[in-house]
Amino acid sequence: MQGSVAAPGQTNNLAIVSLVAGALSFFAHVIPIIGGFTVAIIAIVTGFMARGQIKRTGEQGMWMANLGIGLAIFHFVLAFLLVMLVLFLIFIVGIALFGISAHSGSAPTPVPSG
Repeated sequence: MQGSVAAPGQTNNLAIVSLVAGALSFFAHVIPIIGGFTVAIIAIVTGFMARGQIKRTGEQGMWMANLGIGLAIFHFVLAFLLVMLVLFLIFIVGIALFGISAHSGSAPTPVPSG
């Protein structure tokens, strides 16, 4: 479809795919092997492909491509923050459980009574 010009009122198909994939990437973690991150990557790739096609052909759907890319990037940022939160909580629980005894390295010094 090199050099073809679409009607101005037609919506780009890849923009629709990007928007749908970006929205569904949050729910696609239940799919074995594929998962949500693969769907988010599909949303980003198809979104950028759609943007290029829209600029060349004048089709509609730039907002769909942008929103699909934005949702997918938001998905990755949210996943990163969730991993950081889990690691932080593991660190805090580790300090709470093992911090005092692992910190000193020896028995506490007795206080002279007197």
